[in-house]
Amino acid sequence: MFLHHNLNVLLSRTPVDMRKSIDGLSILVADLFQKNPISDYLFVFRNRYGDKIKILYWNCNGYCLFYKRLERGRFKFPSCHDGCFEITTQQLNWLLDGLDFMTLKGHSALHYEKHY
Repeated sequence: MFLHHNLNVLLSRTPVDMRKSIDGLSILVADLFQKNPISDYLFVFRNRYGDKIKILYWNCNGYCLFYKRLERGRFKFPSCHDGCFEITTQQLNWLLDGLDFMTLKGHSALHYEKHY
């Protein structure tokens, strides 16, 4: 997919109306996330039932909207509360794959100055 490791991801805890498109979601970004919709973030929205996700992001000269609907089952979200929180792109990939990203933890990145 379009994800790379240096993207910031904000996930809405508040379910939104999935009939909203780019304009409606960009207004929610400003209101709900208190962020500029054309900033370097992926803004992730969910519906009430938990089987649909929309991701809004700005790419150079226009908005991109990613939409995923599960035919069976639900995405594993943390408990619903108002507001939003930041997750990693790895956690977003886990979420989109159907995993409970709150309980998973990947390996730590290693940085070496010399390799012998």
